Amino acid sequence: QVQLTESGGGLVQAGGSLRLSCAASRSISSINRMGWYRQAPGKQRELVATTTSGGSTNYADSGKGRFTISRDNAKNTVYLQMNSLKPEDTAVYYCNAFIQTPLNAYNYWGQGTQVNVSS
Repeated sequence: QVQLTESGGGLVQAGGSLRLSCAASRSISSINRMGWYRQAPGKQRELVATTTSGGSTNYADSGKGRFTISRDNAKNTVYLQMNSLKPEDTAVYYCNAFIQTPLNAYNYWGQGTQVNVSS
């Protein structure tokens, strides 16, 4: 089991930057995949970016070239650097941890952090 706590959200003008942090309650080095998802009002939760324990990263097209996901295993923290923010990036951003065992797969979510981008 793992508990996730996001921080770093806030209000920023279009073109600005934010860095989100996701602190885990245990070591993340063995967690198969960690990522960021977001949910805008009236929309479904969607992928933003993921990073695997092997170091691979994956980005939604909406964030490619603007967002960077990284992980600091020593601090048990995953980051999302967001640059050139747009109003359409406004959403609640959630941290996710995906753990796969030989018998089961588990998804854990943080409580979310609000990002508001003004035009």
